[in-house]
Amino acid sequence: MTEDLPLILSAPPFAHVPLLERLAPAREAGFTGISLMPGDVWSLEEAGMKPSEIAARIANHDLTVMEVDCTACWLPSHRRTGDDAPLASLLQSLTPERVVEAAARIGAPSITAVEMMGVSPSLDEAAEAFTHLCDLAAPYGLKVHIEFLPFGGIPDLASAWAIVQAAGRPNGGLTVDSWHFFRSGSSFELLESIPGSRIHTVQINDAPAQPEADLLHETMNGRLVPGQGSFDLTRFIRTLDQIGSTAPFSVEVFSKNINGMPMAQAIASWAPAARDIIRKARETR
Repeated sequence: MTEDLPLILSAPPFAHVPLLERLAPAREAGFTGISLMPGDVWSLEEAGMKPSEIAARIANHDLTVMEVDCTACWLPSHRRTGDDAPLASLLQSLTPERVVEAAARIGAPSITAVEMMGVSPSLDEAAEAFTHLCDLAAPYGLKVHIEFLPFGGIPDLASAWAIVQAAGRPNGGLTVDSWHFFRSGSSFELLESIPGSRIHTVQINDAPAQPEADLLHETMNGRLVPGQGSFDLTRFIRTLDQIGSTAPFSVEVFSKNINGMPMAQAIASWAPAARDIIRKARETR
């Protein structure tokens, strides 16, 4: 299979698979890069592996590291969230300092910032916190990108972009995930107005026309392979091209249909399907 179009495999759907066991299936499925979770780095370091060795193992599979996903405790209100919040202990361990340093050690180019604890920050609070995060990352040459989540406190493109603009840091930008974009009702008109250079990563996936009542449940169980759902991915891809985005595309599919399935089997169709969608969008303009 030709691989003229770089394509990244997103890490979170396979958090249950140790990092080193993801590498061969990812490459064999046609991916050219991977994202990492902070825990991927920390667990191997705790086992005695040096970051340089981790990076070498990835490179030996002809894969590049495209991002570390994610820091989830970057807002002051995150640190004040009680232990009763879902996944609070895990999310509060994903502090800017720890995640930035892990990304730097492994040679990743960027990190993602998310709001998953259900807090709704003011623009001032979020902008100040994002400024701090960007400034932590800048000495390492790292970009930082907010991924908006329709069930979180930064629910759509407009709110995420407002934070990036208010922070005003050159290494600050956005992750645009097609599921989050369409399910949040975000505007193509707004996306068309954003400089492509501020889109740092793109995640592509699909979903049925009718959303579930519980969007958190759907995002973790009901996503589809690109081309198998109703999203207007053609317009999505063309708009990103139109604004000059050169951000890499990654495939991120959380689905109950792959639960218990060997990773190699689960992802076998993902890269060809995504490349087909992207090529068709670009060929028929």
